[in-house]
Amino acid sequence: MVLASASPRRRQLLQGLDLQVEITQVDVDETPPLDVPAEALAEFLAVKKAQAFQGELASDQVLITADTTVLIDDLLLNKPEDDADARRMLTLLSGRQHRVITGVCMRTSRKTISFADTAFVTFRTLSNEEIAYYVAVHKPLDKAGAYGVQDWIGYTAVERIEGSFYTVMGLPMHRVYATLGELSL
Repeated sequence: MVLASASPRRRQLLQGLDLQVEITQVDVDETPPLDVPAEALAEFLAVKKAQAFQGELASDQVLITADTTVLIDDLLLNKPEDDADARRMLTLLSGRQHRVITGVCMRTSRKTISFADTAFVTFRTLSNEEIAYYVAVHKPLDKAGAYGVQDWIGYTAVERIEGSFYTVMGLPMHRVYATLGELSL
């Protein structure tokens, strides 16, 4: 299996399947195109990353690319530009439900399958001090929506998740595992 991602969380999740994982990276512009709806962006970017992969795949290898987006109402929350932007995003999420969509593209030398999985996450109301602490200590600038569910904010702020925890973490493992079976047919 080849994971084209810089995310240590995705690497950890795939290694949990007890499969050999080779790590590489692809460099793509993640600027949202105006003609792609926010709900479709994660899958669009996952496919774009798979298309950007320049390596050759052996007949028994699967390339996996992924992207995660956060939407509150219809507002897309990308990776924050700086600490102030991260605090702004977390303030928007505080006390409300939002959607986390992870798009995945899985490709072999013969076949490509892409999909998106959505989870709904509800945060309790956060104080300005809690938001400032999280941003200062946990530096969530590399995360869509300015948070990682697997760290402090997940422990303290997430009241409810409807859908897969792993979708929120960045890779819907139940779908990845099922798709591995489809690709081997």
